[in-house]
Amino acid sequence: MRKLIVSEFMSLDGVMQAPGGKDEDRDGGFEHGGWTMPYWHDDIGRSFGALMQDVDALLLGRRTYVTHAEAFEPMPPGDPFGDMMNAPRKYVVSRTLEKPIWRDTTIIRDNVIESVRALKAQPGKNIVTDGSSQLVHALLEDDLVDELHLLVYPLMLGSGKRVLPNGVHTTFGLMSATPYPTGVVGLHYERRRG
Repeated sequence: MRKLIVSEFMSLDGVMQAPGGKDEDRDGGFEHGGWTMPYWHDDIGRSFGALMQDVDALLLGRRTYVTHAEAFEPMPPGDPFGDMMNAPRKYVVSRTLEKPIWRDTTIIRDNVIESVRALKAQPGKNIVTDGSSQLVHALLEDDLVDELHLLVYPLMLGSGKRVLPNGVHTTFGLMSATPYPTGVVGLHYERRRG
């Protein structure tokens, strides 16, 4: 069975909202968009590239899908990050997206949990989900997440969408912890079952 990996940028207080840009996600009056930028280090990119070597599918919520599609679909072939993000199949959970805007996309409109279980049962490499707070919460609540790859940033945001849902009791084991020179720590956890 394929692994489903959740890969997230996260503040010390568990916020995942709008890491990449000021206006990325202003839901709830969120004013701290782009909070990861001062802490970037090329080693973070290399670690993500290593993770993506064993990935052939992205599973995303609609808002994250649209943000990624607008960034990566226009990139010309030969751009290393664009090639890495454009190569996998994309699965987007949405009832409102009328048609795909990113190559190799399947829209999941109904029966999300059953569709994800079926996707995991198909032959293939790993599946990665990033952003997509509502989807990530549903996947954790239904025990479909096999690994967490969390980049924890050395700041507190005080409010915003959280990576981990309330009310879920689940056990993960730490596989590795990688500190980066800018104060970010990469944490890799694996689901402990049985």
